[in-house]
Amino acid sequence: MTDRLKQTETASSKKAVILLSGGLDSSTTLAIARSLGYELYALSFDYGQKHRFELESARKLAKEFHVAQHVVMSLDLSVFGGSALTSDLPVPKGRTEQQMGQSIPVTYVPARNTVFLSVAMGWAESLGASEIFLGVNAVDYSGYPDCRPEFIRSFEALAQLATKTGVEKTQQWEIHAPLIQLTKAEIIHKGLELGVDYAMTHTCYDPDSQGDACGTCDACLLRLQGFKQAGKKDPATYQASCKAE
Repeated sequence: MTDRLKQTETASSKKAVILLSGGLDSSTTLAIARSLGYELYALSFDYGQKHRFELESARKLAKEFHVAQHVVMSLDLSVFGGSALTSDLPVPKGRTEQQMGQSIPVTYVPARNTVFLSVAMGWAESLGASEIFLGVNAVDYSGYPDCRPEFIRSFEALAQLATKTGVEKTQQWEIHAPLIQLTKAEIIHKGLELGVDYAMTHTCYDPDSQGDACGTCDACLLRLQGFKQAGKKDPATYQASCKAE
């Protein structure tokens, strides 16, 4: 997990797979992996999400960070539904932080991070790598169960049991979640320090047809709050009806 990342060391020439959604957190994670000297392999998913604009952001970020390879995999989770991100269920708007933390929200996509990490694990093993980075966060995580430290630890243990390299003990699997204990403001400060252009990122769960953010879904509200607390202006483009600053 992230606490094993040593700031005084780099992973020169080592390969790592980075789950890259195109959002604020995953772009910061990409920048952190680059700063540690990894050869970057970015993995994004077209999973039937309403906010597919994030995939264009992921492509731009992959190019900006000169990743060795960027794979956008089609894996249509909308065939199952069960989430406001992959079905006709409405995306919640205007919720308070307290409301966000009361229960697992309808924007939770069943087992999404488990599925994504499993695919990332398979690709990493084929690359001769055993390290995966993802931008989950347990502070501003909107109640998602697959963004918690215990989930990351459990998947890391699973990787040791589920792979040839793990069973043969030729490599030690590590799932890095460098943002997991950071506030959104701290994430933004870290990303800016590492040269992330947040204008290239996409966060909104319910953008309009032009890709402009709604400003009122949980993802937008957490992002806006983070920039405000960081004392920075959010460079994202918001819909005219949104009064976000």
